[in-house]
Amino acid sequence: MAPAAVAVRFASLADAEAIGRIHVESWRAAYARLLPADFLAGLSIAQRQAAWRRQLTAGESAAPVVVVTEGGTVTGFACVSASRDEDASAGTGELQSLYLDPAMWGRGLGRRLHASALAVLREGGCLRATLWVLEGNARARRFYERAGWAEEGAAKVDRIADGPLLREVRYVRALTAP
Repeated sequence: MAPAAVAVRFASLADAEAIGRIHVESWRAAYARLLPADFLAGLSIAQRQAAWRRQLTAGESAAPVVVVTEGGTVTGFACVSASRDEDASAGTGELQSLYLDPAMWGRGLGRRLHASALAVLREGGCLRATLWVLEGNARARRFYERAGWAEEGAAKVDRIADGPLLREVRYVRALTAP
């Protein structure tokens, strides 16, 4: 049997349910040793799906979202925008998020999705990009470092809703070459 076709495209409103599910399931898998179990267990797929419906209804101008599909099924997503950092120079984009269905980890889909997300930033005129990653997320940090990102030295403590404090570090990379 031939492998299922892989494609990357802009997300549509119809993708909100898959994106919301993947968002929660990937958090639960990736952050199992980094965040409290009760916090992760309390994440609501339905609430995340509703949030993604709102995001995708706002349109690409808000923050473009791309999805990777395998055999027509959404298996991951990435969201990009102009940098939200106060100290960002002109021409700086941001990889806000990149998540895959945990069942799809290690198959190269993340690399495809990442390359497409950076292409969207390049096409939008960005010359460099930043991203924030949980300081203790060694798997994600290795992924980004292999993809040409470097820790820049900036750090912040953030909180999502009523969740725990999250210590994040900033990574940066040039976007001049694919």
